[in-house]
Amino acid sequence: MKNNFPKNFTWGAATAAYQIEGGWNADGKGVSVWDNFCTESGRIWEGHHGQVACDHYHRMPEDVGLMKQMGLQAYRFSFSWTRIFPEGTGSLNEKGLDFYDRLIDQLLQAGIAPWATLFHWDYPLALYKKGGWLNPDSPRWFGDYAAALANRFSDRIGHWITLNEPQCFLGVGHRKPSIHAPGDSLSLDAALQAAHNVLLAHGRAVQALRASTSKNLQVGWAPVGCITCAETSSEPDIEAARQVMFSTDMTSWSELWNNSWWGDPVVFGRYPEDGLALFRDHLPEIQSGDMELISQPIDFYGANIYNGQSYCAGPNGEPQKVDRPNGHPHSLNTWKMTPECFYWGPRFLAERYKLPIVITENGMSCHDWVSLDGKVHDPQRMDFMHRYLLELNRALGDGVDVRGYFHWTVMDNFEWAEGYKQRFGLIHVDYSTQKRTIKDSGHWYRELIASGGARLWDSTSLT
Repeated sequence: MKNNFPKNFTWGAATAAYQIEGGWNADGKGVSVWDNFCTESGRIWEGHHGQVACDHYHRMPEDVGLMKQMGLQAYRFSFSWTRIFPEGTGSLNEKGLDFYDRLIDQLLQAGIAPWATLFHWDYPLALYKKGGWLNPDSPRWFGDYAAALANRFSDRIGHWITLNEPQCFLGVGHRKPSIHAPGDSLSLDAALQAAHNVLLAHGRAVQALRASTSKNLQVGWAPVGCITCAETSSEPDIEAARQVMFSTDMTSWSELWNNSWWGDPVVFGRYPEDGLALFRDHLPEIQSGDMELISQPIDFYGANIYNGQSYCAGPNGEPQKVDRPNGHPHSLNTWKMTPECFYWGPRFLAERYKLPIVITENGMSCHDWVSLDGKVHDPQRMDFMHRYLLELNRALGDGVDVRGYFHWTVMDNFEWAEGYKQRFGLIHVDYSTQKRTIKDSGHWYRELIASGGARLWDSTSLT
């Protein structure tokens, strides 16, 4: 098969502030909802928390050095809102800004492009106590935060992501089953209003970034990729999968777990018709100018894609779910391995939204430990990446404009409600000593990057 990865394709890996930084109250940092959530009994597996995590706040130069060893071309990280504004608004924390100055400069010196995410779930507790995303001022708070970051860092950061997975931080943190911070169980009316405010916040952030001194910024966002796959390449199956993928009623996790309720306002400036009908008795208050603000132009559509569900056209022509057989491969956290989602997901998203696609997260949790030889052998992760990237290559070959791939994650870290149970990293972290060990997958990824993707067809690529 032909290698379809272009020479300017971006190969990277990603993290999030609360999951790796630690230093939860260092140098003037304020308290986030995740800092608070982790103190509540029974919330996190075995009572874990992110107060130290990978101690990246104090070990950042070492970590950037390891990223360079792995040959990363780009590093997607998130800012900690409360490290910048301890109370969410008001006075800036200069020491927090200094940390990110050092991180960005270290990355650039290592030849790694910084891709910055404004918000990856660690909402300021002080603002949550004022109503959080339900407060009508919340979009303005976020816009002011975005402006402060743009003014400080846009001279060195060319790629910006506004929000990470609003389906998750609202649908799983604010609406049942509410297993994430802040742990609310909002009514559907309130959840949809919060969602509308989040979309307004996205729009204000895009405006703030565009208004910065740098005029060449690439701005996008990173929602969950809720992916459906066609069971076969027949037109009826393809249309069945496409129909479900952009249905508002995906009936998974919560009412907010879908693509179009989020993507359509951002790209088209309107909510999807099926969603308006589905939620007609619960719709948020939409003010004049709201949809124009939400649909500020973006440069790429990010998607966090881990797996997908196959559909076919049923006997009556309606989409029919195709169940996976017993014993289907899955990761440690039971997410199914479905490489075909890396073909159908980018294809369907690009067809609908007519924007370049960036895979902003993808990876798997494995049973990883340091072997007696001092190495970390994770062949399942390498095989996972291999299979998924072959499917992404197929999408590129069919003309889908995919600009980059960010593996989740650079290093093992705090995996939210799962604590330290799950290991997604290319680098193993011993949390008791903070010793880092690049896994076999990290070395494999380095060689893949160096080959521009060509190593996917090397018969020895998994040895």
